[in-house]
Order: sequence, then C-alpha cells, then structure tokens
Amino acid sequence: MAGPVGISPVACPAVLGNLADWVTDVIDRLGYVGVALLVALENLFPPIPSEIVLPFAGFVASDGKATLWGMILAATIGSMNGAWALYGIAAAIGPVRLRVLLLTWGKWLRLTEADIDKSEAWFDKHSSIAVLVCRCIPLMRSLISIPAGFRRMNIVAFSVYTLIGSLVWNTALIGAGYALRSRWDEVEPVLHYAQYAVIAGILAAVAYYVWKRFLSPSARATAKTTPR
Repeated sequence: MAGPVGISPVACPAVLGNLADWVTDVIDRLGYVGVALLVALENLFPPIPSEIVLPFAGFVASDGKATLWGMILAATIGSMNGAWALYGIAAAIGPVRLRVLLLTWGKWLRLTEADIDKSEAWFDKHSSIAVLVCRCIPLMRSLISIPAGFRRMNIVAFSVYTLIGSLVWNTALIGAGYALRSRWDEVEPVLHYAQYAVIAGILAAVAYYVWKRFLSPSARATAKTTPR
C-alpha cells in the first residue's frame, strides 16, 4: 500500500477509544505489514482487539488500497507467528515445571494431583479439536496456545489446526469489513455479544468449581476431616 486510505483515525467512533485510533492508524500507514504485526501482537497482548483490526483491514481492501486475499494472508501470517510465540513460551516452561507450580500453589484452590492428571489426559486426547475450535472463539483464540505449549502438543498438528482456525476467523471478520465498507466498525459491537457469552461461561465454570470444592456439603465435610 502506497499511502493512507483517506480516513483519519479520529473518524473512528469515539466509543472505540484511543486504542482503536492507534490500530487504524497503524493499518492506514503500514498496510499488510501493519495488519500482520497487529494480529501477531494481539495473540500476546489481548487488549489489541482483532475485532477492530480485521474489519478495518477489510475496509482498506474495499477502498482499493489493498486486496482482500492479501489482507487475509497478512492477518493469517500474524496469527501464526503470534500463536507460535505464545506456544514457545509455554513449552519452555513445560509440563514438569507447571505441575510443580500447580501442586505448590493449587492446594489453596483445593486442586489435587488427580485433577491435574485428568486435565492433562483430556487435553492430550482432544488437543486438535480444542485448538481448532478455540481459534474461532473470542478471548479463547490466544489463550489456547498456552495449554498446547505446556503439554508440548505436536508442533505440526498445532500449526495445522491453528492455521485452519485462524483462516476461518480472519476471513469472516475481514470479509465483513470488506462488505460493510465505511460501516466496518459495526462488526465489533456484534462480536461483543459473543465475548459476553464466553465470559458468562467462564464465570459459570468458576462458580461451579467454587461450589463443588468449597461450599457443597461434601466439600465442607472433606475439609473438616482433612488434616491441615
């Protein structure tokens, strides 16, 4: 891309805030490279919202300053590099160090070694589908690289399923921005509802865990009989 697309960052709706202004400015100035960098950073720094990056990239393509498939390719390259980086950090810690940390500090959450064994067994069995599906879910997109790295999931399988999931997500959001053109910013509010659903699911899971391990009659009875 040779230059700006003719939209100043301040033209973005005020509700998107300064971060949105910065994101659109980066894409405006750097084009494909800016999209790839922002998507890679989004994997490591979730406050950078792909819900803004990708639709705006689609708008830029619709304006004729880039191609639709070029933007999708740039975003996917960024997704892969960000996912590999997060995977690598978690893999460097590894399952042994993680288990030691969980056993040391997890007792305050009444986490047992059997719980860890079950979690590891579940992820090892379902890792491929977990990576594929989570790459298409807000909030979980980046986080799924962490357990994959901790378990040192086969890097080829991790890469393949990350690629497929990222392509689906990137194509959908960039395509939406391309179709909506100047109304590209309407994508983000819609995706907020999906984020709320994910957050609600997480809170429900936490509430169930607290009930089962701390508040239920069986949990209180176990706590009374367990030596401190």
